[in-house]
Amino acid sequence: MLEIKYLRENPNLVRKALTDRGGRSIPDFERILQKDKDWRSVLTELDQLRARRNKAADEIGRLKREKVDASSLLKEMDELKSRQKNLEEKERPLKSDIGNLLLSLPNLPDASVPFGKTPEDNQVVREVGKVTPKGFPAKDHHDLGTRLGILDFEFAAQLSGAGFAVYKGAGARLERSIANFMIDLHTKEHGYKEMATPFIVTAQTMTNTGQLPKFEEDLYKTSEDNLFLIPTSEVTLTNLFRDKVLTAEELPIAMTSLTPCFRREAGSYGKDTRGLIRNHQFTKVELVRACRLEDSLKELEILTGHAEEVLKRLEIPYRVVALCTADLGFAAAKTYDLEVWMPGENRWREISSCSTCTDFQARRMNFKVKGAAKEREWGCTLNGSGLAVGRTLAAILENNQEADGSIRIPKVLQSYFGSDKISI
Repeated sequence: MLEIKYLRENPNLVRKALTDRGGRSIPDFERILQKDKDWRSVLTELDQLRARRNKAADEIGRLKREKVDASSLLKEMDELKSRQKNLEEKERPLKSDIGNLLLSLPNLPDASVPFGKTPEDNQVVREVGKVTPKGFPAKDHHDLGTRLGILDFEFAAQLSGAGFAVYKGAGARLERSIANFMIDLHTKEHGYKEMATPFIVTAQTMTNTGQLPKFEEDLYKTSEDNLFLIPTSEVTLTNLFRDKVLTAEELPIAMTSLTPCFRREAGSYGKDTRGLIRNHQFTKVELVRACRLEDSLKELEILTGHAEEVLKRLEIPYRVVALCTADLGFAAAKTYDLEVWMPGENRWREISSCSTCTDFQARRMNFKVKGAAKEREWGCTLNGSGLAVGRTLAAILENNQEADGSIRIPKVLQSYFGSDKISI
C-alpha cells in the first residue's frame, strides 16, 4: 500500500509513476486526492468544533459555580454535539473510501526500472548458456511427454477440465526429483529456512500481499468459508511477517516452501493452453526474503542469483530480463524475469519472476524494523520462483531430448531420479 501523505505531497511524481505503469490507476489516484481533501476539511472542522465544545464546557462550569444562567451555552452545546455527530458520520465513510482506493493503487516503480509501454520494451540484462541447434526437428514438451507416457493431458481434462496435467511414472518421479533438488539447494547452500504453510488462507492474508481486492477473479475461493486457495506460497511466507517488529540485526530473513499453487487465470483464456506452461494447478518452490528497505535492490540481486543457480546446475540456457514500467506486477517495484530457451517452441519462456516489493506489502501487513539509532521503519519484502517445477520439467524435456525421443536427465538430478535417462 502507498502512503497517503506521500501521495498528497508528491501528486505530480505519483501521476508520472502511474502513467509509466500504463495509467490505468490514474482515475483512482485522482479520486483519492479529492477524497483526502474532503476528509481533511471535515477533520479541520471537527477539530475546531471540539475546541469550541471544550471551551464552552469550561464556561458553563464557571457560570454554574458563579450561579449565573448558562442556558444559552447549554443550548449551543447541544447544537455543537449534533454538528459533531453529523461530521463524524461524514468523516468515517470518507476515511473508509480512501483506504479502499489505496488498496487499488499499484506499487511505484523503482528509479532503476526501464521505461516501457509494452512487454516488448523489457530489457535483456544477460544470457547464460549457449543456445545450439538440435540437429533434428525438436519437439515440444507436450508431444515429448505424451509420447513417453509420462504426461497425460487428456485424462487430466476428464478429471478436472482444461488446464491440468497428470504426471505418470517417470514423469511424477522427475517432478518430485526437481522439487527436492531445488529445496536442498536453497536450504543447504543458499541459507533459506524451509517452511510448510497452509494452502488455504483468509481474505485478509490475500489482501496483505496484494492479491485482493485487485485480482479476486484469478483466485479460487471457497464460498461458504470465504477462504482462498493460494496462487503462490509468497502469500503465506510473506504473511509470516504480519504485525512483526524485527531488529535490523535479525535481517535479512530467507524462507522457502514447496506447495501446490492454484490460479484461475481468468484473464488468460485461450493463451498458452498447450502443455504445462499455464495450468490452473502447479507445483512451485517459492523464495521469500525480508530486509531493511535500504537493502531492497541488493537483496533483489541476491534472490535472483539464487533462482539462476538452479538453471545453471540444470544446464538450461536462460536469460535475465528486467521488466519495464508497464510490465511490472501489481506489488512489485522492480522485477527480473528468468526466461529459459525452449527448443521445441523455438522461443524463450518465463520460468521465474523475482521482485522487490519495497515497503508496499509491509505497510499492508504492519511489518516494521527497529534500528539501533532509529525509530521503527517499514520493512521490505521480496519474492521469487525458485523455480516453477512444471515449467522446469518442460524445459528439461525440450532441452535434453534426443533424436529418438528419449530424455537425458541432468547430472544434478540423477541421484534424485535414480537414472540418467527416460527412454521410450
